[in-house]
Amino acid sequence: MTTHQPPRPPQPPQPPQPPRPTQERGRRRRATLLATAVDILTEGGFVALTHRAVATRARLPLAATTYYFTSRDQLLAEAFAQLVDTELATLRTWTTTHGLTSLPDLITTADPARQLSLWELYVHAGRDPALRRIARHWSDGCLTLLAETLHLPTTDPHLRLLHITLSALWLELVVERRPADQARTLLRLALENISTTR
Repeated sequence: MTTHQPPRPPQPPQPPQPPRPTQERGRRRRATLLATAVDILTEGGFVALTHRAVATRARLPLAATTYYFTSRDQLLAEAFAQLVDTELATLRTWTTTHGLTSLPDLITTADPARQLSLWELYVHAGRDPALRRIARHWSDGCLTLLAETLHLPTTDPHLRLLHITLSALWLELVVERRPADQARTLLRLALENISTTR
């Protein structure tokens, strides 16, 4: 005769286990190396970023850098991505507080080396598919910010034209160090053009 066992009561969910100390140390070490890579990239540009430079600046063994970032391309891509995310967050905060027409003031008062690094990597992305994806994320993020601020769809061609205008003015300010008041005037004209076409 077959006997049936009564069903076991459901077990309460187990609380998540805290990360092991070695895992936490690994995360901290990786974050330190990435932050160091961003600093080196900002200070010296594309050519300055190497595994050895990061390890030396972070005071960690070279093997630690190559363990967490197996290639220079990976290190470069992750540093670029962090630069872009920081820039997008800064743009959003500034625009919310000061408005779009004051963006030239933000650009001219920002760290010029950081701005040059961003645009240097943006141009280099034309030769590197991994960086190209991050460059597109930067452009799309700027376009989304403009769309939200002006209450327009991101597919609006006038919005795309504004974004291109802003990018060109941004490059002039960073590379040629043109006066911010000129950029402010041109940006205001571009915004007025959108207002008259809506």
